[in-house]
Amino acid sequence: MTLLAQVGVLLAATVIAIPLFRRFRLSSVLGYLAAGIAIGPWGLRLIPDTHGVHDIADFGVVLLLFVIGLELQPSRLHAMRRSILGLGLLQVLVTAAVFASIGILFGLSWSSAAVVGFALSLSSTPLVLQLLAERQLLNTHHGRSSFGILLFQDIAVMPMLAILPLLAGSSRVNQLSDTWPAVLKGLAVLALLIFGGRHLLRPLLRIVAKTKVSEAFTAATLLVVVGTSLLVSAVGLSMALGAFVAGLLLADSEYRHELEADIEPFKGLLLGLFFISVGMTANLGLVIELPGTVIALVLGLVAIKLALLWALGRVTGHNGESARGLAFALPQAGEFGFVLFALAVSYGIMEQSLADLLVIVVTASMIVSPLLMNLQHAVIEPFFKKDKEPEYDRFDAEESRVIVSGVGRFGQIVSRILRMRKIPFTALEADADQVETLRRYGAKVYYGDASRLELLQAAHADRAEIFILTISDVDATIRTVETLKKHYPHLKIFARARNRQHALRLIELGVRYVVRETYFSSLDMAQYTLETLGFARSDAEDSITKFKAIDEQALHAQLQFKDDEQKLIQNAQLVAKELERLFESDQQLTTEQPPPAVQPSR
Repeated sequence: MTLLAQVGVLLAATVIAIPLFRRFRLSSVLGYLAAGIAIGPWGLRLIPDTHGVHDIADFGVVLLLFVIGLELQPSRLHAMRRSILGLGLLQVLVTAAVFASIGILFGLSWSSAAVVGFALSLSSTPLVLQLLAERQLLNTHHGRSSFGILLFQDIAVMPMLAILPLLAGSSRVNQLSDTWPAVLKGLAVLALLIFGGRHLLRPLLRIVAKTKVSEAFTAATLLVVVGTSLLVSAVGLSMALGAFVAGLLLADSEYRHELEADIEPFKGLLLGLFFISVGMTANLGLVIELPGTVIALVLGLVAIKLALLWALGRVTGHNGESARGLAFALPQAGEFGFVLFALAVSYGIMEQSLADLLVIVVTASMIVSPLLMNLQHAVIEPFFKKDKEPEYDRFDAEESRVIVSGVGRFGQIVSRILRMRKIPFTALEADADQVETLRRYGAKVYYGDASRLELLQAAHADRAEIFILTISDVDATIRTVETLKKHYPHLKIFARARNRQHALRLIELGVRYVVRETYFSSLDMAQYTLETLGFARSDAEDSITKFKAIDEQALHAQLQFKDDEQKLIQNAQLVAKELERLFESDQQLTTEQPPPAVQPSR
């Protein structure tokens, strides 16, 4: 099969698998792995030879590490030193020791057990980072700790590669003379890379940027990644590590965002190709031959790593939820295990049959990892939160004329203005973490769900005048309004609506004052745009006023068919024509000359 045909098959597999898996709310990583199995040697055999795919796919990991380096400024890396050198070192040592001990109990030699223990202590950097990014968890406590551990693991591979000849025994002693010079070469290349990044890369990028040719800058970006990767690879180091160092050196440069934007399309596609290649290498024949052994080893690997990671998380100060997040993020083995097992066989440290079995175990652990993370978020975390639901706060005896439900971005602004005018109010928030955060800043906020009648009674809703509803959950908003209308009809309800449909539901329930989340800011932006284009302020304000009047009329008119999408579309088209007709008639009353340019002064 030609290279172009292989590319066509890979793209087709991606286009089919990813939308299908996302349709069922499954991870895209799982879709890539399934696509790889389907088109590989054990599936449809559309691409029987996986070596060429591997070479291209590995570059996706290189680009991923470069982008991660760009996002990690040196100050952030320094702040993460405890996660990298503390938790990372502890995780590798403890996990490797446990698996090596198990290997010895099962009859492996100490050298073979050491390789197996270290290889299984590693996790998959591209897999974990992709899963955490999809769920927007990279900036959480366990997300940062996971990245610190992964970074240390990538660094720890280098000394392990240098130690492998030592583990081979006396027949490999003659290779020791080549080991330490290789280590010194690696350190020298890293030092050269750091020096070149500071004094050569930025001037080079500055010269290319001055040409103002986007293609040239994209080529320069790829050259930086490829060049640094090849340089460190030439002395036996990980290409991904070289790309990470290059990205780190450019993290605080003025070209950081431009570099990231140029790399992103290549990174996403090639990283997906990496996961496809992992799926293609899954030896399903071994699974068919030894199903019980493979299943037992995968379950044992995942269970032991889950327990160890959870324990390490708790020991290092993570709370229960964060420790569980850390454990479910890193229970799989990593792709560096493939390299270590192959080298161990070539050095005579382990048998080929053992290496083949471990490769399928590592692959299977990577395949089940997204499913385990889905299990954690869908089942385990809701169980713990339900089991340990914090008690609602008790309220002070003082009464407030205003009750504010929801103190997120929207509610905080309302609350600050009320506080500025010294108007007493009671603030309710259903997110316990948000309550804790706001209290640290001195805000007086009570934990509780405003849709619960007993909480409203405790908050003296019967004596309040205004209830300001700013929570973002649409269903919770509707439940709260229904409760208020039934038990406290005297309250004036001011509600925030997420969108037009939400606003229609609130109006239908009898809420008199509804503010759409981005409505007024959008009108302000439109007015600024008109003024900047040369319209007089009075003309711009008049346009906004007319638009608001017609839009409000349309909003109330749409109540009668809010659930009929076809009629909503027809109504929207009529409103658009009405607006055009209105402004065309206004334009006929003015001169054909464009209005004088007036810059907005606000």
